[in-house]
Amino acid sequence: MFCYQCEQTARGTGCTTMGVCGKTPEAAALQDLIVHGLKGMAFWAHQARLQNLSDPDIDLHMIEALFTTVTNVDFDVENLAKVAQKTVQMRDHARALFEKSGASPVGAVPQAAEKWALDKNVEDMIEQGRQHPVIDPQLDPDIQSMRDTLLYGCKGVAAYADHAHILGNDNDEIYAFFHKALSALTDTTLNLTDYINLTMECGQINIKTAGLLNEAHCARYQPPVPTPVNIGTKEGKAILVSGHDLKMLEELLKQTEGKGINVYTHVEMLPAHGYPQLKKYPHLVGNFGGAWQDQQKEFPYFHGAIIFNTNCIQRPGEVYKDRIFTWGRVHWPDVKHIDGWDFSEVIEKALQCEGFQEKEDKHIITGCGHHAVIGLADQVIEAVKSGAIKRFFLIGGCDGALHGRDYYTQLAESLPEDTVILTLACGKYRFNKLDFGDINGIPRLLDVGQCNDAYSAIQIALALAEAFECEVNDLPLSIVLSWYEQKAVAVLLSLLSLGLKDMRIGPSLPAFISPNVLNFLVENFNLTPIGNASDDMATMLG
Repeated sequence: MFCYQCEQTARGTGCTTMGVCGKTPEAAALQDLIVHGLKGMAFWAHQARLQNLSDPDIDLHMIEALFTTVTNVDFDVENLAKVAQKTVQMRDHARALFEKSGASPVGAVPQAAEKWALDKNVEDMIEQGRQHPVIDPQLDPDIQSMRDTLLYGCKGVAAYADHAHILGNDNDEIYAFFHKALSALTDTTLNLTDYINLTMECGQINIKTAGLLNEAHCARYQPPVPTPVNIGTKEGKAILVSGHDLKMLEELLKQTEGKGINVYTHVEMLPAHGYPQLKKYPHLVGNFGGAWQDQQKEFPYFHGAIIFNTNCIQRPGEVYKDRIFTWGRVHWPDVKHIDGWDFSEVIEKALQCEGFQEKEDKHIITGCGHHAVIGLADQVIEAVKSGAIKRFFLIGGCDGALHGRDYYTQLAESLPEDTVILTLACGKYRFNKLDFGDINGIPRLLDVGQCNDAYSAIQIALALAEAFECEVNDLPLSIVLSWYEQKAVAVLLSLLSLGLKDMRIGPSLPAFISPNVLNFLVENFNLTPIGNASDDMATMLG
């Protein structure tokens, strides 16, 4: 196997015997096979769209299958084989759709789009996947780097598009881009500039997708408001929800009403507490635990059922494996998967578990999205003009287990009291339980939300730039990012596509970025690896 799509990849170069995430070589081969099939499907879907032909089934399979290959999502070989089978079916369906037009394909038909068939058993499919590895030794290393950056950005966008689709929000422009982008991964006529342009377009498409998802969240649950969230426990039976999907949480809250079950959020579900139409449920009682990588240490002490609705699952410990469930794209071998919206098995398991005693603890604040912060615009602007606020720091992104991430805690803790921290995604768990106080009633730590709420952070920055009649790069704003997987790649591409400069990224640089591509990012955007927290702070404060 070879996989280098996430930050924790072995030795900083690539996992070759077993994924650090827990992915087996067999699962890796099937994911490579899925991606190969999606490239072929995308070729025909893009050709069909050139003839004004499209199919929502093809569009939906593209985002669902891409999401399946995101880090820490699907580890189940049997399910990955099913996804591969459906991908080949959808490829043939896309080809038949195009052939209805009677037109000839534009450009050469790549091998991925030919009528190759899947082997009949899973073992042979795994071997078939090994014939389509991540690295193509015949490719120029910089082209390989840009192709991989584009692919991983598309995987991240697909996750957000899937969430938006579940809530009934779709955008045909987004689906069209997926097909164009993955088709481009097979095009031998494209040069480095072509792929750079496509990655910038991917960033813009991610902004549209995150905006679509934000619109869906706010329409269904009302815009989030600043909300204190209990990190202690309440007496009663319990269910813990981990992931990102708010509709799944909503359906679970409906089905647990009046059953004596308290529902807790985990990691990226924390921002759910800020939405009025979710926080109205009195049995949504708090947030349990810290960042996703601590689950093996923390879950033995959660005395209830646990359900994952998106990525971030780790190998379950035996002591709690019998009370874990998966839903949506998430699968783990020998863990019960819930199809659809009936959570009765999860509820039954929660009722069988011990539950919790009352244990008071502190509260942390979430719900500081762009609606809330822009609502404070006059106060914020006055605080900046008066000198009460000297600088904003956006410190956010994915958390992870490897060394170097204490940098973000050190940076946040050491910032002067006349600075404000915007944060989002699970990287906030490095410091979101600390007390930063406030500036003239404005909290110094503003939790903007989930990783997709980078959209909200962008809206806040744009609103401030408009208020101060300047460009975003001229704001007293420093951006320090932590990355782990492909959604973070999509977010970074979004920020780059807006022309944002002088950002810092860590704890390490992506293994798939070649030296020449890195030089391009440094020269054009001054994208800088994080260093020492104290030195970086001094530089950013000027």
